Amino acid sequence: MTNYLIDDAGWLRSVTAIPSPNFDSRPADARIQLIVVHGISLPPREFGGGYIQDFFCNRLTVDAHDYFPSICDLRVSAHCLIERDGGVIQFVSFLDRAWHAGVSNWHGNPACNDFSIGIELEGCDDIPYEARQYASLAALVTALRSRFSDIEADAIVGHSDIAPGRKTDPGPAFDWHCLHRLLQQADRERG
Repeated sequence: MTNYLIDDAGWLRSVTAIPSPNFDSRPADARIQLIVVHGISLPPREFGGGYIQDFFCNRLTVDAHDYFPSICDLRVSAHCLIERDGGVIQFVSFLDRAWHAGVSNWHGNPACNDFSIGIELEGCDDIPYEARQYASLAALVTALRSRFSDIEADAIVGHSDIAPGRKTDPGPAFDWHCLHRLLQQADRERG
């Protein structure tokens, strides 16, 4: 399993960084205690093409696809994107608030962006995610839990868990058992 290292500024070492303008500071008293797993594909149900990166950086070419005019004015981001091949791209420092969760609630705490890290997987609700994505996600979650001790083992949720009825991702195609098995393996290896 890859070992990701997070520097003092909240950026992963040895991954591609594409800074997004869509972030701001977390509240001064915020403790990072939640990881939110998302699924995204642009255009819907299509992979590759760099459109997700463009979307998170406000440079999506509107006429590149019929779907894009409906989202081109949105200002969103995530801390990281895990592509279909398992490659990780970071858009926002983990120390900052990425705009990924929207209207949300976790254990009675609203505004999950304040205290969460958003990880997007390139995919959609009903197409299986790739084994390489699960491996990268497990390695990333392991690094985040090492760096941010307030993230408990049960604080890894889907977007649908914090915005039920509004969001469905990462969807039924996401294999939570696979992720938890990989995380348990990583915990055993760390001893």
